[in-house]
Amino acid sequence: MRKILIPFIVVLAVVAYQSVFIVQEINQAIVLQFGDPKRIITKPGLNFKIPFIQNVAYLDRRVLNLDTPPEEVIAADQKRLIVDAFARFKIVDPLKFYISVGNERVARSRLATIINSRIRSVLGTQQLATLLSTDRAVHMASIQNDVNTEAQNFGITIVDVRIKRADLPQANSEAIFKRMQTEREREAKEFRAQGAEMAAKITSTADKEVTVILANANKQSEIMKGEGDGQRNKIFAEAFGRDPKFFAFYRAMQSYEKALIGGDTSLILSPDSDFFKFFGKSGLIKKQ
Repeated sequence: MRKILIPFIVVLAVVAYQSVFIVQEINQAIVLQFGDPKRIITKPGLNFKIPFIQNVAYLDRRVLNLDTPPEEVIAADQKRLIVDAFARFKIVDPLKFYISVGNERVARSRLATIINSRIRSVLGTQQLATLLSTDRAVHMASIQNDVNTEAQNFGITIVDVRIKRADLPQANSEAIFKRMQTEREREAKEFRAQGAEMAAKITSTADKEVTVILANANKQSEIMKGEGDGQRNKIFAEAFGRDPKFFAFYRAMQSYEKALIGGDTSLILSPDSDFFKFFGKSGLIKKQ
């Protein structure tokens, strides 16, 4: 009896295991019978199915992310742009989703194709400057509406479509970089030329001011020297007028100092000449 009961219990446990399934809060389920959908379960909890005849397909009920491959877009002004977009979607009709695309992998591939197609269609009618401005949000809303219209055929609703990055192609980027580099070099040369011109002007002005200052100083010194010489001559003249003999003696002493002291010049003069008249009177030179 025990030998018969044990296999029966095992079979019963296997049947019970195959009859019960649990739907998590993050999932929704479709009960299939030989591949044909029979029930849609959207609420989490414990559920039952016919063992060995029915099976369960689980679908995610959360908002899912989709990264589309980068796509080259030609703007209305024939400028090329590499657009990298992403979308967020949700499965709202499990039955339609299962019948139309079957699984999430196929759905992602179909959505990526639709999104890239709509991006080329909408952004291709706009200028490059518009695509890089804040007006891009308006175009993205239009893309989202168009994609959402097609995604409803798959039991999917599009929550959001955004552009992560919009770059110029590598060749264009290099050309723009070289053009910017050339422009910066031209500006640097212009600034250096302006600096050299300003330096030359400042140096010229400074040299001019130095010349003027030196000329004024020389002029002032000559004036002062002339005034000094005039004052000296005036003093000499007054002195000569007061005592002509003393003045003649003083001038003779100056002549002796210049002619006789510290010089290598030889003078051959008569002792009776006027040059030595003061020597004779002082008794230094005696007549023979």
